Amino acid sequence: MDLLNTLVDKGLRREPPTRDEALAVLATSDDDVLDVVAAAGRVRRHWFGRRVKLNYLVNLKSGLCPEDCSYCSQRLGSTAGILKYTWLKPEQASQAAAAGLAGGAKRVCLVASGRGPTDRDVARVSDTIKAIKEQNEGVEVCACLGLLSDGQAERLRDAGADAYNHNLNTSEGTYEQITTTHTYADRVDTVRKAHGAGLSACSGLIAGMGESDADLVDVVFALRELDPDSVPVNFLIPFEGTPLAKEWNLTPQRCLRILAMVRFVCPDAEVRIAGGREVHLRTLQPLALHLANSLFLGDYLTSEGQAGKADLEMIADAGFEVEGTGEVTLPPHRVTAGGCGTSPAATSSAGCASSSSTESVRGPGVPAAGEGASAGPGCGPCGGHGGTTGQDAPAVPAARTAPPAADEAGSTGAPKARTDLVAVRRRGAGTDVAPNA
Repeated sequence: MDLLNTLVDKGLRREPPTRDEALAVLATSDDDVLDVVAAAGRVRRHWFGRRVKLNYLVNLKSGLCPEDCSYCSQRLGSTAGILKYTWLKPEQASQAAAAGLAGGAKRVCLVASGRGPTDRDVARVSDTIKAIKEQNEGVEVCACLGLLSDGQAERLRDAGADAYNHNLNTSEGTYEQITTTHTYADRVDTVRKAHGAGLSACSGLIAGMGESDADLVDVVFALRELDPDSVPVNFLIPFEGTPLAKEWNLTPQRCLRILAMVRFVCPDAEVRIAGGREVHLRTLQPLALHLANSLFLGDYLTSEGQAGKADLEMIADAGFEVEGTGEVTLPPHRVTAGGCGTSPAATSSAGCASSSSTESVRGPGVPAAGEGASAGPGCGPCGGHGGTTGQDAPAVPAARTAPPAADEAGSTGAPKARTDLVAVRRRGAGTDVAPNA
């Protein structure tokens, strides 16, 4: 297919596809999906070999968010039966992180629900970062706390944070349909604050919220212009009790096409399979490793993930290897520009968007405002929509519901609602139950 040959050639040169080419990837048929994966896989292997970086989420504060992000189980007005708890102490967070690190994770992502951190919150998280770093040599720490105020990114950097996550989530044109309590420009501003402080920026999207192909291409091109080192791709987990509970729009093949499009647009960035992979990719998860070079190990913020042992077996069986703490994630040209895992440096001019201006990300007439998106800005971060609760946590993981009947697929061939694959997290951080790692 001429399209795929062209995209491979461009990806190997770090040249972006055109918008029409990106749209064409999303428009390919299921019959062509293996060809699409093979082509994008060539780009992935060129820049990242067969390494898979493992990341581990620690939900520092769960639920009760004042923001109204429609996708999030922690949102204002959510009736999802998630765990709810206030800030973990540094030693509790460090203990939670240790489980993921023991399972092979290289990066710990510290997430807290809320609009954004107070200065007291930043001090609290700084203590947690120091505790984790003191006990785990070589670990990377990413913070995802919501919208940042001036000076907060620098304080997190000084405490030892390597990265900051704040997702754009969806296109600027559809943002108000998803969230009304903050703006798209607010999110862009926080990513820029992280960049400006010398932190490795992590910013991605959520697919499956009813967006169009054009919306997906818009947000991925906007991310390219912001030039994050890491691009998490979340697939909506339609939690009951949220406005998007009925949005079952994804098939495994659709998810693969989305990941391939992201890889072609951001060829040398860390593309991470984030929340929802177990729900939507299902048995095709191993194919996604040919597109993304990073994933989350174990559970997410408020939902269960695949067992950590199963993740490791999947990676090995697919012919990939877990990236070690001594290995550098990013290609050399991004590392020398100050990418993730290196000492903080000025923002990169040599990344995947090296020739792009970031002004167009805001759109005409939109001023720069002042995670990991945060759900609200803090709860829909780098890896999943949604926390855990200390005192209300049950002693055993919640049982899953029965699988849907065969006739639930509908007569139109639309994706089936797989509510049997959505389970609230009842273990790990904020509970007395051993984590999944």
